[in-house]
Amino acid sequence: MTLINPLALIGHVVLAFATHTGNFTIFTGKAISHCVRAPIYLRSIGRQMLIIGYFSLPVVGLTALFTGMVLALQIYIGSSRFNAESAVATIVVIGITRELGPVLGGLMVAGRVAAAMAAEIGTMRVTEQIDALTTLSTNPFKYLVAPRVIAATLMLPCLVLVAMIIGVLGGYIVGTQKLGFNYATYLKNTFDYLEVMDVISGLVKAAVFGFIIAIMGCYNGYRSRGGAQGVGAATTNAVVSASIMILISNYLITELFFAK
Repeated sequence: MTLINPLALIGHVVLAFATHTGNFTIFTGKAISHCVRAPIYLRSIGRQMLIIGYFSLPVVGLTALFTGMVLALQIYIGSSRFNAESAVATIVVIGITRELGPVLGGLMVAGRVAAAMAAEIGTMRVTEQIDALTTLSTNPFKYLVAPRVIAATLMLPCLVLVAMIIGVLGGYIVGTQKLGFNYATYLKNTFDYLEVMDVISGLVKAAVFGFIIAIMGCYNGYRSRGGAQGVGAATTNAVVSASIMILISNYLITELFFAK
């Protein structure tokens, strides 16, 4: 008995993981297929683009601004130990465009959007509104999931591009107003060492993060059960799983773009 119980527990965990992975893979495949097949609900996509993109601008902009300001200050303090203060502008622009802009922007949007998607779709699931859509011959994937996936995948690069600009601006403000850098010199160092691939990699990351956020929010909401408690659990799982997948995919994409 003492030997069987641990083995049964391990088997239960493995089977649960395999079941969850299979369900998620099937859900993702259905979502992608409905994103590329007619009909496309343009009005729903436009509404979701407004919710995901425009309404997320304040939180993403503030995050990027203060991240750029703190990054410039910390880099200056650290580089002054080695008499390398001139590297502040270069490191700020590379750090913001390659990593901090996409990752922090993705995490902030995940906290806001993935939770909202999971709560909205989860509430529709537990109140049987999704079943009602099916009864009315409306495909829930086409009407609920596809517009959110398309909108998030398109809007995250736009948000991250704005975050990049604001983050670099934050570093510029601190560098010139507090740290005493010359305006023209700081800008020259910023643009001399900024490469197109730095921006492209950040935007590719943003598109992948947007897809992840929408998929995790919709998946957890779509499969929620058990009334209000189930919706709350789905909301939490959506944010946590989206954040973890963003960090994992960030490493994989960085390895793809910059590994030698």
